[in-house]
Amino acid sequence: MSDTDIETPDDAGAVVPASDRLFATPAGIALGPVDAILPGAARGYVVQMRAGRFHGFVVRRRDAVFGYVDRCPHAGLPLAHALDDYLTPRGDLIVCGWHSAMFAIEDGRCVGGPCIGQSLAAWPVEIVHGVLKTCGPPEPHAQDV
Repeated sequence: MSDTDIETPDDAGAVVPASDRLFATPAGIALGPVDAILPGAARGYVVQMRAGRFHGFVVRRRDAVFGYVDRCPHAGLPLAHALDDYLTPRGDLIVCGWHSAMFAIEDGRCVGGPCIGQSLAAWPVEIVHGVLKTCGPPEPHAQDV
């Protein structure tokens, strides 16, 4: 049995298959202190909810944070091969460890590799009194309206 086959109880006692991956979270979930992410680094987060698990990551640039769903738009795989390894060696781009697709930190747009023109799915996060929290859904792009 693999990790994706293991079933876990949620906080109401219902059994949820671990393979039920979610692609959004509600606002207001405290992820922890923003200082857990060094400036210029990234950190992955797994949020267990009743409907399944959400996998995301946050990149910190000075006092700004950028959150994304941990899923490459090219192949649908998580980006990092190793824990929290989401950035290029220079720390200037997000990189997919599987296919070397590179993404701009500020907006998640693919700037190199097999998925040019696609973007990472945003995961809205904010810093509130030093705590990293999820916030409301992202504003739609003009072309999405």
